[in-house]
Amino acid sequence: MMLLLVAAVPMQASAATSSSSTLRVDLLKYDPYPAEIGSYVDVWIKVENFASGSTEGVSIKMEPDYPFSLDSEKNAIKDFGILPPDRAAIHEYRLYVDEGARAGTGSFDILYRAGDDFTWQKETFEIKVGSTTFDSKGTVALSNVISSPEVLMPGDDGSISFTLTNTAQQSTITIDGESYDTYARVQSATLVGTDMITVTSPPYEGKGVLGPGDFVQVTYNMEISDSIEDGTYFLDLVMIGNSHSFNNNWMVPVVVDSSAVRVIPSVPLVLKNGQADLEFDVANIHPNELSSVLVKMEADGVEFLPQEYFVGSMDPDELFTIEIEAQADDPKATGEVNLTIYTEYRNGLNEHEESLGERVLKLEQVKEDNDSNAIVILLLGAIIAGTAYYMYRKKGLRISMES
Repeated sequence: MMLLLVAAVPMQASAATSSSSTLRVDLLKYDPYPAEIGSYVDVWIKVENFASGSTEGVSIKMEPDYPFSLDSEKNAIKDFGILPPDRAAIHEYRLYVDEGARAGTGSFDILYRAGDDFTWQKETFEIKVGSTTFDSKGTVALSNVISSPEVLMPGDDGSISFTLTNTAQQSTITIDGESYDTYARVQSATLVGTDMITVTSPPYEGKGVLGPGDFVQVTYNMEISDSIEDGTYFLDLVMIGNSHSFNNNWMVPVVVDSSAVRVIPSVPLVLKNGQADLEFDVANIHPNELSSVLVKMEADGVEFLPQEYFVGSMDPDELFTIEIEAQADDPKATGEVNLTIYTEYRNGLNEHEESLGERVLKLEQVKEDNDSNAIVILLLGAIIAGTAYYMYRKKGLRISMES
C-alpha cells in the first residue's frame, strides 16, 4: 500500500500542472497610470479558461512586491468557482504604493490554480510608478469607428478600427498664467470584450506624442460567439493619456445581425410530366453587402440544372431572379417530394453555409388535349383539299379556253 501511495504522488502533481495549464491570467489595466507614489492604484486581473470543458474551483492570489502592498491581506485570494470553456473572469485588486518608492517599475505576482487539489502557477506583471505626471494638455478624441464587416454574424471573425486624434489647434495654451504645451500622449488603449465577443488583439502601446491635429489609427481583431443574439453590443475602450486626469473610457458599438440570404419561389413548384422550369427570387436581407452568393437545391429523384447557381455579390435589399430547370428521374412519377434549398455566401472574409428548410415539390401527369390536335389536323386537311381543288379548277379552265 505504501508503494502505491508513493507512486500516486507524481501522477497527481502532473495532473495539477496539466489542469492549471488550461488557465491563463493577464494584467488587463491599472489606474492611475503611472501609479502615484503614496497613493492607491487599482489593478484589474483577467483569468481565462481556454480548455474544451468547464474548469472547477478556479481561484487567483495576489502577492505584491515592494513598493506595493494590498489594501487588506484578506483580499489576496479570489475564488471564481466554475469557469466555462472559452470564458474569462475579471477581478479588481487595490494596491498601495509606498511613500518611499522611487519612480520606475514595480512588480507583483499572480498565482492561479484550478481547485484546492492543484498546485499554484505563477505569473509576474509590472506596472509603472511615478511621482509626477506629464504636463502636456492635449486632449484625445475618438472618431471614425469602422467595423469590418460593417454588421457581423454569429460565429464571424471581424475587426474594428478607430482614430485617436489630438484635438488641440495650437501648440501651447496658458492656464492660470502658466504656459503648457498641447501635445497628447496615448500611452495605451485597451479594447475590452464581452462574454460573447472576444478581443484577440493585444492592447495598443503608444510611442511618442501627438502634436496638435495629429492622429493615430488603431485596429483590433475580434471573434463573435456562435450563440450570440442579434443586437448592438458595446465594448469598453480604455485609453490612458497624459495622466490619470486625461484618461478616457469610450463605448465602441458592435452590431450583430444573423439575417442573410432568402430564396423565395416565384412560380408554383410543380413538375408536369417530369419536368419544369422553376423560378426563384433571391434576396439579400442582411444590412451590408454579401459576396459569393450561391444557391443549390436537392430533392429525391429530381435533378436540377444548373446544380449550383452562382449569383455573386448582392447589395442590401437587392433582389435577383434565377431560373433552374428541374427534371424527374422517372417522367411518369407523381406525388410530392421535399425540396431543400441551400445557400452559401460570404460576410466579409467569413464563409457561411445555410439550409433554408424544406418546401414541397409536386410531380403531376398532364394528359395531352387530343380534341385540339384533331381539330388542327382537320383544318390542315381542309386547307390542303381546298388548294388542290382550286388548282384543279384553274387547270380545267385553261384547257377549256385553249379548246
